[in-house]
Amino acid sequence: MPKLVVRSIAISLDGYAAGPSQDLEHPLGVRGLELCEWFFATRTWRRMRAESDGGEAGVDDAIAARGFERIGAWIMGRNMFGPVRGPWPDASWRGWWGDEPPFHTPVFVLTHQRRAPLTMAGGTEFHFVTDGIHAALEQARAAAGERDVRLGGGVATIREYLSAQLVDELHLAVRPVLLGAGEHLFQGLDLPALGYDCTGQFAGERASHVFLRRRTGSG
Repeated sequence: MPKLVVRSIAISLDGYAAGPSQDLEHPLGVRGLELCEWFFATRTWRRMRAESDGGEAGVDDAIAARGFERIGAWIMGRNMFGPVRGPWPDASWRGWWGDEPPFHTPVFVLTHQRRAPLTMAGGTEFHFVTDGIHAALEQARAAAGERDVRLGGGVATIREYLSAQLVDELHLAVRPVLLGAGEHLFQGLDLPALGYDCTGQFAGERASHVFLRRRTGSG
């Protein structure tokens, strides 16, 4: 059965999945990019960017690559789509990823402000959903068919779906850094009570990979 999955969400040792003060210069908040260094070194990342340097194979790369398998649609919060707040001033902001984003599927962006769908190169089409997380999931599942839906973030969006017991599987890439401030992924969430168990862990080259799964019948 198709699932709602979180893949390759990097967190610090002290539990932060983004740094503070997100803006155009700091897409993941101050020091937030340190969390993603495990991914930037992989062959998967370099291929996504069509870079001549092949990148590194290994555990990190294999897990990163698996995170894109069987994905038929994405969901993300507005903060992941960009730094624009409040009403859209115009349609000039088209995401962080250039003319050809890496998703290659429909992407459903949670927002309170209406905006027309945005079609990009490579098969990505952004749809802006104003009526909540359940509506976004319903639309994403319809678009994905028999494939899974990947929940991309940001942190507040993941927390909202976890609180609603809608996430089926969660992959964390735990980085050996301390941020001290930012957006904490699990603060205030009782994951066992929400039905989540740890099902595996693997040591990678630059991150430790931890997998959680929602128990059957939870939610």
